[in-house]
Amino acid sequence: MLYWPKKRTSIQAGCVGSREIVVTQTNKKVGLALGAGSVRGFAHIGVLEVLQQAGIPIDYVAGSSVGSLIGAAYCSGMSVKKIEAIAAEFKWHKFAGPAWSGDGLASFEKMEKFIDQVFEQPMFSDLKIPLSIVATDIDSDEAVVISAGRVAPVVRASCSVAGVISPVEWNGRRLSDGIFVNAVPVSVVKEMGADYVIGVDVLKPFIRPRGGWIGYLVNAIEIALRHAGGGTKSADCLIAPDIGGFSYLRYSKRNLLIERGRQAAEEKLPEIQQALFGK
Repeated sequence: MLYWPKKRTSIQAGCVGSREIVVTQTNKKVGLALGAGSVRGFAHIGVLEVLQQAGIPIDYVAGSSVGSLIGAAYCSGMSVKKIEAIAAEFKWHKFAGPAWSGDGLASFEKMEKFIDQVFEQPMFSDLKIPLSIVATDIDSDEAVVISAGRVAPVVRASCSVAGVISPVEWNGRRLSDGIFVNAVPVSVVKEMGADYVIGVDVLKPFIRPRGGWIGYLVNAIEIALRHAGGGTKSADCLIAPDIGGFSYLRYSKRNLLIERGRQAAEEKLPEIQQALFGK
């Protein structure tokens, strides 16, 4: 496993729209763990917007599944508004295509090409904020944390749900979705050097009584996946948007998901500011 050196990012200011954002100084290194959750990951965008507007410094980011995709965009230096604009164009047909290998129903090869095109073939070393991505080695049952090399294939691997999306060949391993081993990768951000970790959990379980036994089964799976890696328990601050019951597949609710992310982050903002700045 490769981790970034323990140092504070030199980025101290940015912009949201036309307004300059000044990052407040703190003696703590701040980490952000962006969790898995497929389409629910739009809520991450709302969280990022609130943290950026409040001047919360982010020194390290770790992402699992959709968290790796949003995290890669943010760490590249892309503005939150730009991320939101690109997200508005997301469609499944732009990311997924038929799998011919027989190890999945579909392939995210299109996603990899999309990331390379939008981010101009990024390398981890090109990113403005250190990023680590979690994936699952489906043969050895191991968590794999990657922070070097090309970004696009690693994001693709971290988003590829085993059995549905074909795994990605990477350095002799077959990698699939990071959700199975570390849904909210708080432990990864801590190993990168963070003193204070903000976790973002978009896997909030929801009982669907109208779905009968299938509804309860889905709820049980959500509970199990949510706690993979222990991130929901070990974060210094856990932001969990109120999105229980939202679809993992439909893009039509993206604006509401982003807004729920904003609301959840705003509720936790006083706690974060007190911990980091004593105010």
